[in-house]
Amino acid sequence: MGFDRESTPGPAADSASDDRPHRGRVVMLVCNGVSADSRVQKTARSAAAAGWDVTLLGCSPDGRPRSWHLGGATVRLLPVPTPLAHPPRTARRPLLTRPLAYRPGPTARYRAQRVKAWRDELRTRRAEVAAGGAGGVRGSRAARWWGSARLTVPRAVAKAASGWVGLRRRQLDAAVAARAAGTLRDRAAVALWQRLLGDRSWRMLWPNLYDFELAYGHVLDELRPDLIHANDFRMLGVGARAKVRARAAGREVALVWDAHEFLPGVRPWRNDVRWLPAHMAHEREYVPYADATVTVSAGLARLLRETHGLAEEPTVVLNAPEAQLTRDRPAAGPGTGVPQGPGAQDAAGAQESPGAAETSGAQAPGLRALCGVGPDVPLVVYSGSAAPQRGLDTMVEALPQLPGVHTALVVGSPTAPYVRGLRERAERLGVAERLHVLPYVPYDQVVPFLSEADAGAIPIHHWTNHEIALITKFFEYAHARLPLVVSDVRTMAATTRETGQGEVFRAQDTADYVRAVRAVLAHPGRYRAAYDRPGLLERWTWEAQARELDRLYGRLLRTATDGDHREEGDEGYADLCRGAREDRAAAGRAVRGEGAPGDRGRRGRGRGRLRERRGGALPR
Repeated sequence: MGFDRESTPGPAADSASDDRPHRGRVVMLVCNGVSADSRVQKTARSAAAAGWDVTLLGCSPDGRPRSWHLGGATVRLLPVPTPLAHPPRTARRPLLTRPLAYRPGPTARYRAQRVKAWRDELRTRRAEVAAGGAGGVRGSRAARWWGSARLTVPRAVAKAASGWVGLRRRQLDAAVAARAAGTLRDRAAVALWQRLLGDRSWRMLWPNLYDFELAYGHVLDELRPDLIHANDFRMLGVGARAKVRARAAGREVALVWDAHEFLPGVRPWRNDVRWLPAHMAHEREYVPYADATVTVSAGLARLLRETHGLAEEPTVVLNAPEAQLTRDRPAAGPGTGVPQGPGAQDAAGAQESPGAAETSGAQAPGLRALCGVGPDVPLVVYSGSAAPQRGLDTMVEALPQLPGVHTALVVGSPTAPYVRGLRERAERLGVAERLHVLPYVPYDQVVPFLSEADAGAIPIHHWTNHEIALITKFFEYAHARLPLVVSDVRTMAATTRETGQGEVFRAQDTADYVRAVRAVLAHPGRYRAAYDRPGLLERWTWEAQARELDRLYGRLLRTATDGDHREEGDEGYADLCRGAREDRAAAGRAVRGEGAPGDRGRRGRGRGRLRERRGGALPR
């Protein structure tokens, strides 16, 4: 299956830009701005190249509709108003537990800033009196004393007001923290709605999920798809409800659910005790509507089948780089001076892989040029989302123990609060000049851009989703032929040890990270040689994954596929490196986040019911 590399931003079309007969209309759904989500971009482009009429619907980051072409696919970003994300309970004052707290909202920040401004004004007036008045002419000592004395009472009042505002603000902060941890009232509400409504309880616990239905639903109905490809858990409900409406109108629509993460193992996106049980209930309600499930790793496929009682194993589609794009780019490496492209940043930030809305045409300065370092300077790179669970603190903390080594962080938002905190930490450690923070690059430039580094780091912490997958950056580093420095999360650690492409260190252990970095920088050729293993990188390509997805589409819609045969090496999803299986456990460590408390019984009771709902028919 070929890939069309040209991508022309411009007015949207109703279908792909060529005149070939289409095999069926596919509408893909994603709840981000598309521009940094390399997986959905590659899926849309490759499906269109295979002859499907593809429209990709995403969420506009600024509330304005926009559209462009991505190869033969059409991208449309929709405004998604989210009034349901702010229920009245979030604006109530905690009168019983913290009666002095401000009402949630902007009031606390406004009051604190007003008091700061007042005290600063009084400080300036006192300095003016000491300097002799507004005209700068020094008055008598008595006049200056009297002017200063007149400010004594206002200064005391301002200081008292500052303390009062600070107290009320701290009370509010404590109330917000308690709500995030789950107050007795919140936990009781979760238990009550789960008992009363079961999997429908998300409507009361997290109604914000319906904001996406109101934004996407009517557009999806107008497009009249033959197949809906819903990415991740938020879009699953949107696709399922569209399938129900289509059947009521006399049309059959196939629904593919692309599960990027294991929801029980996700760190909640909002500090609210209701978030996880609501989203898990939403997922459980709509999984039976999916005609097929796609996911990112064999380990996650097994977990999904066990959790939801799926009738068949989900199709594994790894988020690997496109081999054609990496072949077409000039070979790069430390000191080659091959220019690469600085990236456009995504507004949504949901996907961890760097990328832009379309492939870039012109080349721009490379990684080393943007860092301002020469070819002989040791450079360790991290690319992807910046968050505490990603372990970037370990990389910064290690710099004082790695003299001469520079670290580059290629992240979605270089000015985000967490990233600013990393910069401040580097300044306190005296290594700020060796920490470089760069924005994302277009996804077709990621591999050559990264290849200028000496090593690629994946210092992530032990969370379920980290344990079970080979994540995007793993494949990008591999195609860049970088020696890896990987934390001991289960799947990536097992694969790295088996292939010999890098070193494994204990997660959150700075000293062990330093050891691993020193090892790969001392003998880089030893680790790069692992990529010469026949067939290894060929299996880790998007082209191989796209053939699996195309066969799935064709099976669901019963159309002929382009190349409906399995090529040698396609079976490498379960055995990715001729021996390093994804489910190989690392020293028998317990994995956190396998499920939510109290959820096991509900899953067990519903498993048989879910199996009965399969077979291509809507749940009754």
